[in-house]
Amino acid sequence: MPGLLGKKIGMTSVFSAEGKNIPCTVIEAGPCVVTQVKTVEGDGYEAVQVGFIDKKEKHTTKPEMGHFQKAGVTPKRHLAEFKGFGEAYKAGDVITVDLFQDADYVDVIGTSKGRGFQGVVGRHGFGGVGQSTHGQHNRLRAPGSVGACSFPARVFKGMRMAGQTGNERVTVQNLQVLKIMPEHNLLIIKGSVPGCKGSIVIIEK
Repeated sequence: MPGLLGKKIGMTSVFSAEGKNIPCTVIEAGPCVVTQVKTVEGDGYEAVQVGFIDKKEKHTTKPEMGHFQKAGVTPKRHLAEFKGFGEAYKAGDVITVDLFQDADYVDVIGTSKGRGFQGVVGRHGFGGVGQSTHGQHNRLRAPGSVGACSFPARVFKGMRMAGQTGNERVTVQNLQVLKIMPEHNLLIIKGSVPGCKGSIVIIEK
């Protein structure tokens, strides 16, 4: 689906016409520059590759530099591909937040905050084992049994255990678009999106 790369600015709240206080997220959506147009004849599929946020040439590898020079654009820090653009774009075109003028809802893809190594209570919401009193020693936040005793005599794959939490790709669907501010390239959407302030997100129609 068509979309843009953006940067999460932070969260705030706005008042609706009925006077309700609505939590919302502010995203700097674009402007993104088209760095490559892929076609069925040349690449086997149709897509538009866009770049977001300039970066210095000294931080750009020679293959990347050749790619950007072929498109006639300055080096970009982040690249992403989108399918389904209705109108035809060519390399060097700029796509702004106006893309979402007719969109009531969007999907936002980002990387969730990393929480480090967490136990089963924090990671999966386990209730713990037993009571916290009556001589219970140190099993309150333990996972309990993780498998059978004799057969199959192993722990199944996918068993919920303690481990790395967060820092993974998360998609939040059907977020309502509250307001678009083209003069500042800002998109205000209802609710929260994954990631910390300043993180890069993908916004799709």
